[in-house]
Amino acid sequence: MKLLLLATLGGGIGAGARYLVQVCMVRALGPGFPWWTLAINVGGSFVMGFLADYILRRLDGSPEARALLLTGVLGGFTTFSAFSLDVADLISRRDALAAAGYIVGSVGLSIAALYIGWAIARSVFP
Repeated sequence: MKLLLLATLGGGIGAGARYLVQVCMVRALGPGFPWWTLAINVGGSFVMGFLADYILRRLDGSPEARALLLTGVLGGFTTFSAFSLDVADLISRRDALAAAGYIVGSVGLSIAALYIGWAIARSVFP
């Protein structure tokens, strides 16, 4: 039950942060292209890589830290369900090139960011 409560608390924090990032980026860049979801997925993947490594190696895989930070905060923050909707929206607007670029950018950059997060965590916390 404790882990469920930690994941729930973290999920609320992550969802609130995601909302704030989206609002700020739409105001700054406009609603034409879903830059906010791309930024959230790439940034969230970077933080996931960093924290996953830190929790595993420095906190001995703490179930509490995993539930709160990885499942909760980052699970609530990252938005691959919104990613899918954004792709469908771009396709429905007949902008296949933007949709393809968005898919490749989101997936490729997120995976790269996760590895970079791991590498930085390992160099900062050897």
